[in-house]
Amino acid sequence: VQLQASGGGLVQAGGSLRLSCTGSGISFSRRALGWFRQAPGKEREFVAAISRSGSSTGFADSVKGRFTISRDNAKNTVYLQMNMLNVEDTAVYYCAADFVAYTDSYTDQTKSYDYWGQGTQVTVSS
Repeated sequence: VQLQASGGGLVQAGGSLRLSCTGSGISFSRRALGWFRQAPGKEREFVAAISRSGSSTGFADSVKGRFTISRDNAKNTVYLQMNMLNVEDTAVYYCAADFVAYTDSYTDQTKSYDYWGQGTQVTVSS
């Protein structure tokens, strides 16, 4: 099983980035998917999640209204569109997959996710 995250980079404050995460050896259609991030010296924190069906999404308060999450089960891929980025968004971003029984559920709890990507660096300059 492998989750491959991509799309990170260096962007100026106010700019946008789109992260992608593609799974291999795993079927995303049976899993809720999440994005987390970890800044230097800080714990990993929840950013966004999407249910199996895609009908339910959740976001951390710090990114609400700026980030959106979407998925394409046919491509086994989850996306994180990040707009109006600020320096506080600088972190390594990780995608993760969580096996859930219900199509409309997701969680923001790190410990629930059993597969993780390797992370992609996002750096926002002022």
